[in-house]
Amino acid sequence: MATQAPTKVTIRPFMPDDYPATLAVNNAVFDEYRNTVEEWRFNDEHRDPKCHFARYVAERDGKIVALAECGHILSMFHPRKFSVGVTVHPAWQGQGIGSALYDRAVASLDVFAPLSLRGNTRENWLQSLHFLATRGFTEQMRSWESRLAVAAFDPAPYVGAAAHVASHGIAIATYADLATDPDRDRKLYDLDCDLGRDVPSPEPFTPPSYAWYAERVFGDPDLLPDAWFVAIDSATRQYVGMSQLWHSQASDDLYNGLTGVLRSHRRRGIALALKVRGIAYAQAQGRPIIKTWNESNNRAMLAINEALGFVKQPAWVDFVKVLRADEAGEGVGTADAGEAEG
Repeated sequence: MATQAPTKVTIRPFMPDDYPATLAVNNAVFDEYRNTVEEWRFNDEHRDPKCHFARYVAERDGKIVALAECGHILSMFHPRKFSVGVTVHPAWQGQGIGSALYDRAVASLDVFAPLSLRGNTRENWLQSLHFLATRGFTEQMRSWESRLAVAAFDPAPYVGAAAHVASHGIAIATYADLATDPDRDRKLYDLDCDLGRDVPSPEPFTPPSYAWYAERVFGDPDLLPDAWFVAIDSATRQYVGMSQLWHSQASDDLYNGLTGVLRSHRRRGIALALKVRGIAYAQAQGRPIIKTWNESNNRAMLAINEALGFVKQPAWVDFVKVLRADEAGEGVGTADAGEAEG
């Protein structure tokens, strides 16, 4: 059912025909992180079925000018904890549209009797910070965004990185190289889950099912088979580390996914060697920028990125609004940073 918001704006549920107009609003706000309709559609069609998700749009004179999304967070799944996000086209901000969308999204969650809501914004987006603060959200965690100008990277100081890890019995292969390993996908899933537990997070990590992971991750059109690097213990053939680079159909930039090494194999230079392989790939492909994110206290990965020439950008800030006491008594924790990068 459609509702009325200030400035004669109509709020209604998102429909499949809304993808182009809704994405145009999103890309106008997140210009440095643009997506395509195909990417959004793939993500929507491959959400874990246990996770609630809803999207609403605001229309002015039949034109979509804003959107709101709410739902469970798969990597921190709790049946009564949700994220909420509101995106208003710059030309329509400050007119009450975001407030009306937020109220609609939050009201739609009442059936779950939610315990908490999560929001996220960049530290230099003052209007967004004010929006969250006035609604009772408080800061919980910060993550630095860092970027590497690929063409400016000098590989000379790191030419021995691969030989160094090889001296410790570690080989590095790509996802594509490992196609002959019949257990590749399951081993990568297990490794990803093990590493995920060490990625700093405001809530306990909840691993996805293998069935969902296989369909969503290995089937992702943005996966680069030659840019997913895996560290392998040559003696046991165990997968002990990884570093992923993902591309976007709307940009030439690359995004660093998870970089991590099992605790049993840390302090051997594996994470550094994996990152250097990724940068070499980006240079060979003529990619301009690699973007990555690290929790602000994750000194292990921040130090590697700083040494490689990644430059910090404004931080992204995670906020939480507690609505009810958690009867289960579950606390909010941050895992040991280790050499994991989210």
